[in-house]
Amino acid sequence: MLILLSDVGLADSCLAPTRPYVPSDSQAARDYADIIRQDFETYIHDIQGYFRCLKFERARAFAEAREVSEDYGRFLQLVGD
Repeated sequence: MLILLSDVGLADSCLAPTRPYVPSDSQAARDYADIIRQDFETYIHDIQGYFRCLKFERARAFAEAREVSEDYGRFLQLVGD
């Protein structure tokens, strides 16, 4: 249950990771190669989590929309429309 709740928290804030920066200067790219490489690896890891979050959020939103539609139908019955 705790895992489900943590996923719900993630779904509320599906934020795309920041795209890695690669300097146009080849010397700077070589000087910072380790940092840039790590930025790419972090991005690849984070984008996978982002895709999972979007998938969960999409499913949650469809379920919510279905429930709201049912609620609206019940409301219309109550008011006689």
